[in-house]
Amino acid sequence: METIGSQKIWSFFDRRGCQIAKNTAVRQGAGHRVGSYLELATKIAELQFLNRDHVLLFRGQGTDHRNVKDNSSLKPSLFRAGRGNPDRATLLARFETLKRAEQILIADYAKAKLLGVERLKRHRILRWSILQHYEVCTTPLLDVTHSIRIAASFASLAETSTAFLYVLGVPNLSGAITASAEAGLQIVRLSSVCPPSAVRPHIQEGYLLGEYPDVAGHEQKENYFPYEMDFGRRLVAKFSFTPAKFWNNDSFPQVPRSALYPTETSDPIYRLALGVKKQLGG
Repeated sequence: METIGSQKIWSFFDRRGCQIAKNTAVRQGAGHRVGSYLELATKIAELQFLNRDHVLLFRGQGTDHRNVKDNSSLKPSLFRAGRGNPDRATLLARFETLKRAEQILIADYAKAKLLGVERLKRHRILRWSILQHYEVCTTPLLDVTHSIRIAASFASLAETSTAFLYVLGVPNLSGAITASAEAGLQIVRLSSVCPPSAVRPHIQEGYLLGEYPDVAGHEQKENYFPYEMDFGRRLVAKFSFTPAKFWNNDSFPQVPRSALYPTETSDPIYRLALGVKKQLGG
């Protein structure tokens, strides 16, 4: 994927206010401190106004994971290995597990007679989307959301003293799947690719980011440098906050865990995903 900010972008990433910066400075920053949800939302509104060539998506985490160069790292689960990169044997095993999971998902999805089975059979990115979002196995996709509140709520679940919210810039979205050859990105809108019975992605206003073209196996992955597989390259801004003090306004309460993660009783796709994971031995 292309690095955002080769042309300079407007950003928040340290103690100073909104400023022009490059992507590397954003990733190396400690995170712009905000005291409340309203302050965060106001500053993100400023970012969207100033960076009007990008659509902003969000990811919340309890930890600011760094790579060996001490840059914030936002890798898909399949390519994670601490501060470094997984070795060849690990990647081969992960890709093989992903392939098996896809086959099981198609079979179980068809048995359940859920809407969209033909699309699921045809489009690998849709299979990956369900497997990633329901945490069945590692995939080349990264979970993000269009909702600031959802992202901040996820960041707060870890119950750490400091949480982080990342703002990522992507090209203009069009339809269920946006593929940008220029940016080297695919953006999947989960509400458009998952059936109505999939409660979780609709509640979470979920999107997934992936490389374009797909990195479908270890052989294709070897055509990329490891740093290219890191969505930290799309960071526009980085915020930090104290969860215990952040949700102090009744007008903007934290979304509880029970709402972010519907049970298998209320979400049939979650129930199906649990079955796939069990068959994988997970």
